[in-house]
Amino acid sequence: MHLNPYGEYAVLLAASLANAWPATRGDIVARTRDVGMTMEFAEAPDDHLRTREVVDDWLTVVDAADPNERARLLNAQMATATAYPRLTDHDDEGWHLHYRAEETSLPDVLRSVISVGTALHLTTRGMHRLGRCAAGRTPGDPCTAVVVDVTRNGRQRYCSVRCANRAAVRRHRAAGR
Repeated sequence: MHLNPYGEYAVLLAASLANAWPATRGDIVARTRDVGMTMEFAEAPDDHLRTREVVDDWLTVVDAADPNERARLLNAQMATATAYPRLTDHDDEGWHLHYRAEETSLPDVLRSVISVGTALHLTTRGMHRLGRCAAGRTPGDPCTAVVVDVTRNGRQRYCSVRCANRAAVRRHRAAGR
């Protein structure tokens, strides 16, 4: 049996949605496909708005500075997810686990997948491996992108090479003054 723990890809999906909010429900579904989710989602008229609420709730976990607060928020989100682990063998992928029932709406699926995936990411890689771009902590820099640290050494602080380079240039110029 292949165990699909909804780890890294779920957190990367959440960050992708948070950093560049999709214009339509179809665009959200396309992002789920980009990370490898293949099952169809039951459709509801308020999917786009409710998915935004899921992402906004998740951002409270991202912004929690204290690991205990981060865990408390994440536990509350997992408690609201009405999913349960279940075996499935869809799309001839082989038996694996899903944290959702059949015919669950898009936002409900994403709440389950993102909350469980974030919990697995933080507990296996470290509670510090999720946050905002360090460039945004610099006065005058508006970057607020979410950073999911999936590096080997656990020291990713910037959302992109561009932000890291801009911060380095600012530090260099400040040191020269």
